[in-house]
Amino acid sequence: MAAIRYQRIGVIGGGAWGTALALAALRAGREAVLWAREPAVVEAINGGRENRDYLPGVPLPADLRATGDLAAVGACDAVLLVTPAQHLRAACGQLAPHLRPGTPVVICAKGIELDSHVLMSEAAEAALPAGTPLAVLSGPTFAAEVARGLPTAVTLACADPAVGAALVEALGSRTFRPYLSDDVIGSQVGGAVKNVLAIACGVVEGRKLGDNARAALITRGLAEISRLALALGGRAETLMGLSGLGDLTLTCSSLQSRNMSLGAALGAGRTLAEVLGERRSVAEGVYTAAAVVGLAAQKGVDMPICAAVDAILNHGAGLDDTIAGLLARPFRGEGH
Repeated sequence: MAAIRYQRIGVIGGGAWGTALALAALRAGREAVLWAREPAVVEAINGGRENRDYLPGVPLPADLRATGDLAAVGACDAVLLVTPAQHLRAACGQLAPHLRPGTPVVICAKGIELDSHVLMSEAAEAALPAGTPLAVLSGPTFAAEVARGLPTAVTLACADPAVGAALVEALGSRTFRPYLSDDVIGSQVGGAVKNVLAIACGVVEGRKLGDNARAALITRGLAEISRLALALGGRAETLMGLSGLGDLTLTCSSLQSRNMSLGAALGAGRTLAEVLGERRSVAEGVYTAAAVVGLAAQKGVDMPICAAVDAILNHGAGLDDTIAGLLARPFRGEGH
């Protein structure tokens, strides 16, 4: 049997991450077609060779083609879905009529659907044609660094090993290194929940509670991620890899992270409305917090840090009272 080969890569989502992934595909020797919702973004990329709104200062090569036509993306050999998590189901529904049978779709959004509390793969599966091969790309990535070609490693999870291997070959290069996994569930849980925990670490930064507190949050947060992933059918070892520990460490350790910087602003006394009103890009943790807490409740999983973030974001809880509540929790064994 001939090896699968994906040469033309379609990317849905003209933000910073979608643009960076299109550049990664080009560096891997593939063709890239980038779909953007805003005509101004399409024009800026094709005419000005820069995504000024979302990735300013990064020159874009002439062979990166942007389009507003989903049919052009659906005709590609593989499609990367790089929409905000809460819009992923709708994007899949719009893509479905244009997708050729057997074309793999790679989920690059990190989140849990707010209304249904399902993972991105479940939302995509419900909206795409039956039998569409699905994969997940996740890991410690800042879009600007990927766009500039700085070394990056990610997890690419796919239940079909042949499709997964072909996707790794299609996207992998010297500076963008996908590591193959078959744990689609665990890879998604790590990427989604770390955004909520990054807001918590940002609050620690903004409140000047110290590096010890941030390290404790990262470690106890990883325990929360692992409990939820195991309850959903993921594997513990996945959470020790790039899509778990790797992504969590990066997002909770740098104010480049949209989620951590949002938490830092909250910790410094600003309101959520003020911070969101200044931004074009999405801080996924704001929307994922409530979804994580709802999903954890369904599965009977204890996630006190995520619950605290949800209380602050969505239920008017005060920062100092919430922090005091976490610090007053009973002592317990570290394995719990």
